[in-house]
Amino acid sequence: MPKSSTLLTRLSKIAAKFPEAIREDQASHASFVVRKKVFAYFLDNHHNDGIISIACKALPGDNKSFAAAEPTRYYLPAYIGPRGWVALRLDQGKVDWDEVSELMLGSYLLCAPKALARSVRPSTE
Repeated sequence: MPKSSTLLTRLSKIAAKFPEAIREDQASHASFVVRKKVFAYFLDNHHNDGIISIACKALPGDNKSFAAAEPTRYYLPAYIGPRGWVALRLDQGKVDWDEVSELMLGSYLLCAPKALARSVRPSTE
């Protein structure tokens, strides 16, 4: 099984833990969606960049902070980077799956309807 297939399978298992999350496959990537809203993209050589990564929505400014702090691991993906998204490379050595899970969870919580988000992480309000 190619590395990208193994990575996508692992990402799909993480996303499956989130209520109503589904995977939609496209040509060079897959989208993870909750109620028609994308919360993560699996990018495999997207736009012929040679990179395998997971792109997720981040809190305002966090995307730039991640990319500035660790530019060999994080980057701002084309088109969506300026809209608050950050991508974590999955092709740079051993993948920290706890980090990937946290990144995907944070993005899910930003994108999911509030009732679904509360069911994953209860509100402290």
